[in-house]
Amino acid sequence: MTNIVPEFKHFVAGSFASGYADSIKVYNPANGVLLGAIPDGDENLVNDAVAAARAAQDGWAARPANERGQYLRRMAKIVRENTSRLARVVATEQGKVLSLAEMEVFMAAEYLDYMAEWARRIEGEIISSDRARENIFLFRRPMGVVAAILPWNFPFFMIVRKAAPALVTGNTVVMKPSEETPYSAYEFAKIAAQVELPTGVFNLVGGLGQSVGQALVGHPGIDMVSFTGSSAAGSAIMANAARNITKVNLELGGKAPSIVLADANIDLAVTMLKVSKSINSGQACNSTERVFVERAIYAEFSDKLAAAVASISFGDPLGATPVDMGPLINRASVERIGQLVDDARANGAEILTGGSRGEIGDGCYFRPTVIANTNANMQILKREIFGPVILVEPVDDLDEAIKLANANEYGLSSSIFTSNLGSAMHAVNSLKYGETYVNRENFETIQGFHAGVRRSGIGGTDGKHGLYEYMHTQVAYIQN
Repeated sequence: MTNIVPEFKHFVAGSFASGYADSIKVYNPANGVLLGAIPDGDENLVNDAVAAARAAQDGWAARPANERGQYLRRMAKIVRENTSRLARVVATEQGKVLSLAEMEVFMAAEYLDYMAEWARRIEGEIISSDRARENIFLFRRPMGVVAAILPWNFPFFMIVRKAAPALVTGNTVVMKPSEETPYSAYEFAKIAAQVELPTGVFNLVGGLGQSVGQALVGHPGIDMVSFTGSSAAGSAIMANAARNITKVNLELGGKAPSIVLADANIDLAVTMLKVSKSINSGQACNSTERVFVERAIYAEFSDKLAAAVASISFGDPLGATPVDMGPLINRASVERIGQLVDDARANGAEILTGGSRGEIGDGCYFRPTVIANTNANMQILKREIFGPVILVEPVDDLDEAIKLANANEYGLSSSIFTSNLGSAMHAVNSLKYGETYVNRENFETIQGFHAGVRRSGIGGTDGKHGLYEYMHTQVAYIQN
């Protein structure tokens, strides 16, 4: 056991309580150490949390938006004052390197402040009428009670990514963190209590997806479900929410392609792709998975990429020696990625570097890997890898690269490296993805709009458009 993480408790109607057996064990993925056990809630817990959120919602929505925003600002201040401690919680339960964990906490505070700024910027419309002496007004109203279901890969930032826009627009929240990383969410609940957020406005319920998650998504008292996770889980959530015609906002999987043209700055492309695979051990939905390289530079590029990826150090992010990359989230992820790589190898792929599990004590490591000579028979081309593995393939030209990039079921992030503006714009206009990055790493900003198409999701997050996801419209026709 360790005292880096606190004892987890549910937070419902302004009070902390366990009240359930501690049945879900949580481990540090860097070394296999048991961090603790958290309670798995049930339908009664969900009912209580939804009832508390429902009872608080009208009063919360009636407050001026700027007053709601002030709560977010106070939370941001506390987050900044506790950056080091919160980052160690994130690094311990999730396994990312400490510098990235600190950046995650810092960006969470920035996000709270950014969404607080929108309190004075929520706008409606005045619409021209066909009738004399009639005015038509479009208002934006809060959805009501939002169920927020979190992933484990950015466990602190994803809390505010869902809670901040929901709260500032007048919604109340019932949040379920991943059972892999529950402690970051508990720390946020303590901050919500510290700023004296009104009773029931924010609620935290712990548990498994098949218990608490299902009960929450299918609850008739929920007005919107915001979920980040796999496409398979997103599909199941849609089916569950459909029983009550509940709105869903889904950020799902990806298989991000990157195109490198012959006129690109090769060293820049290699550096950015190395960053893409080492950040969070490649466990990000917008992390590049396939690179399409023009044949004229393919040999030089693939050699440089393999060398760069091979140089990525990995190990315990809180160990004595600094590392570039931490572990995967759990042993199942190591085995899943290992099977994908083994299948590719058996079907003729060439492993340029890595390609095996990283044996460091009881940690969950996989070596940074570059794979060439892939073909359509390989499962690794069809499934999201979500780890430190990148595939490199030669193409004859940009049009072939775009065709191959679009030939999968996902549509979240994409990128291109080129010195030609025309080529860049052709890619932007032709790639069927919600995001396209040009000559940079795949990492979105809080004022943008992080949204996918196809099996990568419905709706999006961040910026003005992400804020309005948490609101519905009401149109008033006023004849006088």
